Parts: sequence; C-alpha cells; structure tokens
Amino acid sequence: MTAVATGSGVTARPPVVVLLPGQGSQYPGMLRGLYGHEPVFTRVLDEVFDGLGAEGARVRDDWLSDAPSVPLDDVRRAQPLVFAVDVALGTLLTSWGVRPVAYLGHSAGEYAAAVLAGIMSLGDAVDVLGERVRSLATAPRGGMVAVAASAAQLARWLTPQVVVGAVNAPDQIMLAGPEPELGEVTGRLTGAGITWMPARATAGFHSPSVAAACAATVPAYQRISYRAPEVPVVSGYTGRALGEPLLSDPRFWAMQPSRPVHFGAALSHLLGPQGPSGPGPFLLVEAGPGQGLSAVARRHPAVTRGGSTVVPLSSVRAGAERDRAQLAEAARRLLPSADTDTPTTSPGEEPSWTPAGAARP
Repeated sequence: MTAVATGSGVTARPPVVVLLPGQGSQYPGMLRGLYGHEPVFTRVLDEVFDGLGAEGARVRDDWLSDAPSVPLDDVRRAQPLVFAVDVALGTLLTSWGVRPVAYLGHSAGEYAAAVLAGIMSLGDAVDVLGERVRSLATAPRGGMVAVAASAAQLARWLTPQVVVGAVNAPDQIMLAGPEPELGEVTGRLTGAGITWMPARATAGFHSPSVAAACAATVPAYQRISYRAPEVPVVSGYTGRALGEPLLSDPRFWAMQPSRPVHFGAALSHLLGPQGPSGPGPFLLVEAGPGQGLSAVARRHPAVTRGGSTVVPLSSVRAGAERDRAQLAEAARRLLPSADTDTPTTSPGEEPSWTPAGAARP
C-alpha cells in the first residue's frame, strides 16, 4: 500500500499500474472537455501537436472539429491523437502525485508508455511518430475485427495475410489483415455462425500487410536515444518487463505495428507473483481514450478474485461534462481524501512530478 497525503490526512492506496490503450480506442470528441481546462493535459497535447509541425496543427484542428477533414479512424489522425492523449493523461496523473509502479501499453500505447517511463524523450518520440504515421499511411487498406473465440478455434480460418493480431484474453481475439482477404475471412466466420465486430482501423495493423511500412521506419528509430526505464514497462509484445537488448533495439520499436499483441499474457504477468511489482493487489488506471482496457482488466482473475480494482480516466462518450465528471470521479478514487473535484495545477505552475520522458513547461 502507498500512503496518500491529502488535506484531510493519510489514506492507504494500492500500488498504481497504468494501462495505455492504442489505436482503436479513439472516438470523435474524445477528451476535448479537458483541453484548455486541465493545464497539464493541455500543455502535453500542445507539445505533441507543435512537435509534429504543420501536420500537428491539422491533427489538432480535426480533433476539435465536428466535421474533420480527415476521419479520426484514419492512421494519420488516430495514431498521433491516441499517443498524445495517452501521454497527456499519464502526465496529468503523475502531476497529482501518483507514482505508478508499472506501465502496460496496448499496441501504440506501448510507445506512450516508453515516454512516460523515461525510455525515450517526448521530443524524440514525436519526431519519429511523424515518420511512423506517414509510412503506415502507405500500407494496403485493411482492418481488424474482434472475435469472441480462442486463437485455436480460429486457426482454421487464418491465412498467410489474415492473422491473429491481438490476444486480449483467452476468448478475446483480434484478427487483422488487408482487404479483400479480411472480408473473405469474416464472411466465412459469419457462415460458421461466429460473431465478429469491426475495430476502428483502416489498415491491417499487427499483420504482415503493414510490415514493409514498418521496416521503412527503422532508420528513424535509430535516431532515438534510449535509456533504461525509471518505472518498469511490461511489453505487450513479449509479455515481460522490457530490458536489453530489446529496449534499445530500433527494429523492435519500428516493427511493433506489424507484430501480434499479447496483452492478456502481459497483463497476467504484470498482476502475477513474478511481475515486476509483485502480486498486488493493484489499482489499475487506464490513461487514454475510452475504457476498452478497463473492460478487459475487470474480467481478469486478479481483479475478479484477487482484489485489484480498475479506474478509467476517460469517459466512453464525448462531452465536456462527461470528460470532467469522469476525471473527477477517478481523482476521488485515487485520492480518496481529496476535498476538491479534481486536483489540478494552475496555468504555468510546475506539476509535482513529471514523467522522465516528458518535458517540463
């Protein structure tokens, strides 16, 4: 347990683990109610947008618009926005004085985790993010679908191009691949009576169809200065805490959008006795758009039977009132003796702690 000092005394709180969602978690209007309202959140978002140059300004405009020029599900919008929101919420969380004991990102969320944990600077990450997005935008059109079945049950329908892109839980699988191949596979699933749902993706992420686009970004990742994390990062690609030689391997980072995500295995390792922070119980905080990882985590045995709890920072629907109410509710659960609706910093005020990879104001 961690002692949480507040104006009303000291309250015990379980160690905090931060979950960071990836592409597919985005939705129109996500977290716009915090922009300009929460200074730390706003500062980090502006730093990302500014670092992306002219394209960053267009990303911000489309995020704030009800009629974006580029749909938010397009990789040119989803990837930079989810990354920016993840890092901004993670930095806001730590500005409250919360010290995470571990980070776990899903897909692009692992890139945000690397910044928050100090593996790479925010400036380096944003510099490469622009090249990553431009390259992924050249990948063949495709998609991802969620299927309530095991990987073994789906094996007969897989092809060299349509593969298991993510295993979120034993019976929660994401298939990924290019079109028309993915459509042919989902047609066969429908014929077999297997229900599936499309994900918010315009390419076959975590499948071979995006491998060439990923490989083209290796030189960009070679420019990053990698450092040992100040907080453990459990990788969704290996299911273990990140360390050398992968931690500083540019190809490991560059190829992630083409590799399968083993989020379920990573979550089990993180919450288990062999995890980097022991067996828990933990307070699992989802710092990113929506509550998709929260839904997965709530069904994990470490939560249903092990005493861990889940707190999302984001609502599941857009709206300034919802955004602020959800954040206030999370603050009350994280800082249970707090007297204010949402602990915050004033414009220009130094937050109490900033993740190693994120620049201070």
